[in-house]
Amino acid sequence: MSLPWVIAAAVVLLAGGLVWIYNGLVRRRNRVDATWSDIDVFLRRRHDLVPNLVAAVQGYAGHESQTMRAVAEARASAVSAQGPRRIGEAESSLAGGVRSLFADAEAYPQLKASTSFVQLQQQLTSTEDGVEHARQFYNDAVYGYNNAVQTLPGSLLAGALGFTAREFFQAAPKERAALDVRP
Repeated sequence: MSLPWVIAAAVVLLAGGLVWIYNGLVRRRNRVDATWSDIDVFLRRRHDLVPNLVAAVQGYAGHESQTMRAVAEARASAVSAQGPRRIGEAESSLAGGVRSLFADAEAYPQLKASTSFVQLQQQLTSTEDGVEHARQFYNDAVYGYNNAVQTLPGSLLAGALGFTAREFFQAAPKERAALDVRP
């Protein structure tokens, strides 16, 4: 085999390796983005359910309590938060507010017996389960992506091509307990 053929084969192998690394990084980044979209769907559903819950409790409580105002503020904060860390913190605050709202609802037996209230509890439970599962998939995708970006051979290209490590989606430390809204 002559030297030009050896050089050509080396160039083709090098180019193929670079394309393989780049495509792997793109696939992992797309997986992270897709799993974040799954989280976003569940968070939007939660944001849509919370005002209905506040209205149901308010209808029985007859007044706007501090808890209801806190939940409304936490929801507004969660809706406007940006980035996994800030969204995680805001969502944890909202979950704590919803817990308090359910605790307030304990004082109203008619509310707890209301079909619409029970349905809201079930929908929120389903949504919380969905958020938790989506969070696990997202964090797994971020783990794989970050490893690809930060280890060889991906790290050789990642920085130059704009691939940077992503944040994990975590609950705030004080809110690590799952939101329990079961009747």
